[in-house]
Amino acid sequence: MEKKEIQLRCVMPAVALRGLTIFPHMIIHFDLSRDRSILAVQQALMEEQKLFLVTQKNSQVEEPGQEDLYEIGTVALVKQISKLPGGLVRVLVEGVCRARLAELEVLSGIKEGEDYLQAQVLLLEEERENREEEEEFSNEEEAMVRHLKEILAEFMLYYPKIGKSLSSQVDKLTDLSQLLDQIAINLPITYEKKQLILQTLEVENRYSEMVKILLKEIEIGKLKNKLTEVVRDKVEENQKEFLLREQLKYIRKELGEEAEFTDTERFQEALDKLKAPKEVKEKIAKEISRFKKLSSHSSEMAVERGYIETLLELPWEKMSKDNLDLEGAERKLNEDHYGLEQVKERILEFLAVRALNKKGNSSILCLVGPPGTGKTSIARSVAEALHKKYVRISLGGVRDEAEIRGHRRTYVGAMPGRIVNGLKQAGVKNPLMLLDEIDKVSNDYKGDTFSALLEVLDGEQNSHFRDHYVEIPVDLSQVFFLATANSTSTIPRPLLDRMELIEVTSYTANEKFHIAREHLVEKQLDKNGIPEGALVFSDRALKDMIQFYTREAGVRGLERQIGTVCRKAAREILKDKEKKIRITGSNLGKYLGKRKYTLDKINEKDEIGIVRGLAWTSVGGDTLQIEVNMMPGKGNVELTGQMGDVMKESAHAAVSFVRSVSEEYGVAADTFEKQDFHLHIPEGAVPKDGPSAGITMATALLSAVTKTPVRADVAMTGEITLRGRVLPIGGLKEKILAAKTAGVKTVLVPRENEKDVEEIPQEIKGGLEIIFVEHMQEVIRQAFVEKSETD
Repeated sequence: MEKKEIQLRCVMPAVALRGLTIFPHMIIHFDLSRDRSILAVQQALMEEQKLFLVTQKNSQVEEPGQEDLYEIGTVALVKQISKLPGGLVRVLVEGVCRARLAELEVLSGIKEGEDYLQAQVLLLEEERENREEEEEFSNEEEAMVRHLKEILAEFMLYYPKIGKSLSSQVDKLTDLSQLLDQIAINLPITYEKKQLILQTLEVENRYSEMVKILLKEIEIGKLKNKLTEVVRDKVEENQKEFLLREQLKYIRKELGEEAEFTDTERFQEALDKLKAPKEVKEKIAKEISRFKKLSSHSSEMAVERGYIETLLELPWEKMSKDNLDLEGAERKLNEDHYGLEQVKERILEFLAVRALNKKGNSSILCLVGPPGTGKTSIARSVAEALHKKYVRISLGGVRDEAEIRGHRRTYVGAMPGRIVNGLKQAGVKNPLMLLDEIDKVSNDYKGDTFSALLEVLDGEQNSHFRDHYVEIPVDLSQVFFLATANSTSTIPRPLLDRMELIEVTSYTANEKFHIAREHLVEKQLDKNGIPEGALVFSDRALKDMIQFYTREAGVRGLERQIGTVCRKAAREILKDKEKKIRITGSNLGKYLGKRKYTLDKINEKDEIGIVRGLAWTSVGGDTLQIEVNMMPGKGNVELTGQMGDVMKESAHAAVSFVRSVSEEYGVAADTFEKQDFHLHIPEGAVPKDGPSAGITMATALLSAVTKTPVRADVAMTGEITLRGRVLPIGGLKEKILAAKTAGVKTVLVPRENEKDVEEIPQEIKGGLEIIFVEHMQEVIRQAFVEKSETD
């Protein structure tokens, strides 16, 4: 039976499908995630809505070429597209006809970096030679259609669910080609088999392939039914065995032969020994009674057992005895940590109050400070000093309220929240519970975690804290809560109000030196297995390590550098057992390499338009040099140096102030109309923000317009208003420390920060002249070089 293919050449966008084959006359929607495929669909909509859909040979290939695609695909009409969350696009298409892929190329989209696939295809249709062959084929086709429907009827006996939907679609079909395609569309077979049907262009061959697939599926159906019967018989046998065993158990019980120690008896014995309030015991007794009535094969039994075990393990009335020895506790805190005087003082106050008032509630403290300053480690030392059980709960990244309050028992896999689990782990009702990284808690659609912490950290409410899983009020009033945070900016105000904040500031170079010498060196020597006396650090080596190899608020980086030296020394000691190594300032570079940091020193001479400001960073204080250039222009102000919005607003306020006072300093009236100003803060890759550089920027601008040099040994910090008032700022300890390190002699500080300066140790302030200012006129008077000096 001869036939020929009519081939029409067309060009259209193409989409490579993964694990999916689409046939002519098939209406289907599918999701696209690849940008190239989404762009191809959009391009088809802009043209004739025609799209060539072809299946990938390997669905793992992300960017397929022509060799990765099957030769035969389907031309389809795009009916509808809709966008889904996550960048997905859902497309509704209708298959039109088969097509052969002749050529595939990648075209660029409208936007830069976008591209899509375009295919040159040959549309495939069939046309019979003459009327006689058509009649002959019609009879043969009719026979094939009837045979196919008979096989299909047998297939439906083994797959009734598929058969219902399939029979309604194929009953009225008489065209063999359409019938074969329709069956292939609905059969639950792999896309490779469907592709085989699609690319078999000869109808007779396609019919043969389909018959093979159907007969194979019928054989599989027969085997599946046989296996189902075997399994059913086995289940009935197991049920029979279960019933017999239950009867046997009952007979033994009646005869008094059962000596098994049941879970119920074990729970009852634990309840009798439990120290707990009356209502708690009544609740547990009620749950044990319910547990006793449950069938041993009930799914509820495991849930009930876990619940009773949790209630029995909680320390309802069990407490540890606090250490009331003030001197011993103070000694322990000083041994473990250098500095942190505020924290130690507050802990000793708590001990004193507890010694006088045995029933007083525990404290809720929050240590706030930069990373690496010892906030987490001091919590363990406090627990040891007070003889309390220590429980650490990491809250970083917790965003589900159930993590704090627990899950309700109705959910599968429910369990108590972290607070109750912490009590269970401690085994007493008065442990020290560290809530680490409380500022890193986040929220999502599952609830507000911060709000759940409100009840936990409220001394007036937490004596009756309700966990969703436990359901009985739990007393948290005896728990000593100690929270840590790097910043209070992300903590809601109501939660901050419930905690006593203690600021843990950056360490000075001297404090870091003492910490390294008294704690870190010994710790790293022990950690790296260095024998006693084999490795010695000189004071100069430690000071150089702090100054030239680390730039941080805490001491984590310093400890890593000491560890690096210890590891390199360990290798030398292993080669020569008798070798004694002494690390000094001169040989430190051999172990740590070139110096990573240099001291940010002040300029050698006074300059126009350059002023040194002071900044606070997460790793301590820093000095920043603000530069202003003035050039002919139209009065534009350019701000560079990756400034944040607050800093930009502060710069504009400084410009407005300088313009308002320019006449007092002899500046021509048209200067700001005929000159452009460029204000830059070096280290442009580092983001900067905040209002504390306001007076520094104003001073630099005024210096530039008046051509007056600014003293190189002066640094300043303070927020500026439009009228030139100087407002207070934060982070003063770190800023003054940075100024001293840079060799600054005079520091200008807002008058309202005078109380903060008094709290700064003399070790930091020594050698600095700190001048308090209220208005820009005072700043200018102190910062500008007098005319007689410049002449």
